[in-house]
Amino acid sequence: MTVKIFDTPDVQDFLKTIAGFDQAGGNERAKQIMHRLLSDLFKLIDDFDVTPEEYWSAVSLLNALGGQTQFGLLSPGLGFDHFLDMRQDAIDAEAKRTGGTPRTIEGPLYVAGAPEAEGFARMDDGQDPDGETMWLTGQVRDVDGTPVAGAKVEIWHANSRGGYSFFDPTQSEYNLRRTIVTDADGRYTARSIIPSGYGVPEGAPTDVVLKSLGRHGERPAHIHYFISAPGHQHLTTQINLAGDPYTWDDFAFATREELVVPANRIEDQGEIARRELDGPFAEVVFDIELARTDKPELQTRHARPRAKEDEQDASSQLAATARV
Repeated sequence: MTVKIFDTPDVQDFLKTIAGFDQAGGNERAKQIMHRLLSDLFKLIDDFDVTPEEYWSAVSLLNALGGQTQFGLLSPGLGFDHFLDMRQDAIDAEAKRTGGTPRTIEGPLYVAGAPEAEGFARMDDGQDPDGETMWLTGQVRDVDGTPVAGAKVEIWHANSRGGYSFFDPTQSEYNLRRTIVTDADGRYTARSIIPSGYGVPEGAPTDVVLKSLGRHGERPAHIHYFISAPGHQHLTTQINLAGDPYTWDDFAFATREELVVPANRIEDQGEIARRELDGPFAEVVFDIELARTDKPELQTRHARPRAKEDEQDASSQLAATARV
């Protein structure tokens, strides 16, 4: 079709009216952003000759995403989370804040208020019959290699079926979620279970979007981290376990080469006894390097709605995300 109306004065004036440019109230930044967003979408409709049927099908899909609280799941799948990390990497580079363990996406499944322990914590509740024991350990250091004592290492991950406590009602509260404060040598240790990879629910709105792009919705086995310490830049990251079939094909684009870590099976009886375990286990070692900063705003995680965080600091509670 050759009909194009986007650049006509009527449409351009209409966009300004929609965005509230002729109104005294409201938020000026919101007006500018909405004007740009609607302009891009109107132009897309014009350029691709989007039909009413296609438009209303998209509206129906958006309603389904909202109804199943899956926008937080689709966001990494469409690359928004990774793009924000790419921008923050570029901002750090421009400010000459270099060094440190790479960041990667937070995801939508953090829950505030996990139990805190000094040096060591057991993360699992012992109720997962298929859970393989994992010994997760590492050292937090600064960019010069000096251990950082008293750093807070928040860890969360899925169970052997890919479910997260709070979002999965079959699990106990704060199962596989802990905050560990590093010891005098900057070390942290957790006894837990090896997490499973998982996929977006079959037939769910996120799955529909990804399949329309010829893509899958699978994530490899991974472990999430927040790490913070006074005088150091807060780090949001996660490690992917080596050998998972989706380690290098993560639908959420969270894999970074430096963050792929092996899970080494330990069968030595002396090592098993030293950890007071009942049998062989998998050992995962993840050392963390924090960049220094004197800026208080960089020493804490950025504000966003997170589950139960309103109980911690009056932030809004994240709507329950569909289990993935």
